[in-house]
Amino acid sequence: MRVIGAGFGRTGTLTLKTALERLGLGPCHHMTEVLGDHRQIRRWLAVAESGPAGVDWDDVLAGYRSCVDWPAAAYWRELATYYPEAKVVLTVRDPQRWLDSMNATILTQRRRGDTWQGKMLVGLSSLLGTDFAAYTRMVNKIVDDREFDGRMSDPDHLVQRFQAHIEEVKATIPPERLLVFEAREGWEPLCAFLGVPVPDEPFPRVNDAADFHAHVRSRVGPLLLRRG
Repeated sequence: MRVIGAGFGRTGTLTLKTALERLGLGPCHHMTEVLGDHRQIRRWLAVAESGPAGVDWDDVLAGYRSCVDWPAAAYWRELATYYPEAKVVLTVRDPQRWLDSMNATILTQRRRGDTWQGKMLVGLSSLLGTDFAAYTRMVNKIVDDREFDGRMSDPDHLVQRFQAHIEEVKATIPPERLLVFEAREGWEPLCAFLGVPVPDEPFPRVNDAADFHAHVRSRVGPLLLRRG
């Protein structure tokens, strides 16, 4: 593992994944990888249910050279200890803009899951033993409970946790090992930190709200039908 992303979702994590892969530091693990692979869902659900103590992170992240976004970002402390040579990138953005982005994407999907139709889909998936229920349970445990204390409907708490998380990472990771990074800064600070040349191409910009919802829609059907 060469790079560990410690930033919350909706801080440019998919952009960072794309950038790291273009710099030769991929494959890079991201929640999009989990959605597409039932083995990933089950591995992360096991971590969520048993706790991180004693986890073989080489097994959980087998085949990846870097990781960003949830679920891995929820275990940044454990990963930074397990991979002492890895550098840590903390993606950040303005707290209110982050909350607005969360409301337009992740929280919108979460509210849909709280409707009777959403609960019916989870119940059906659970009955059939397919991936949708397992994925939902994993996200609830890692993101809702571990990161936000089960209070994702409280916007003030979300912002408080977002800001506290940034300070926790900055206080824990030595400055020479940590880059606090906003996607709008582009290639230069990222490449300087990683010690690689700046590519002769524009810095990637991906995963706006429309992209997010289109990706989720394309994955729901397979998750409902796919068995672990």
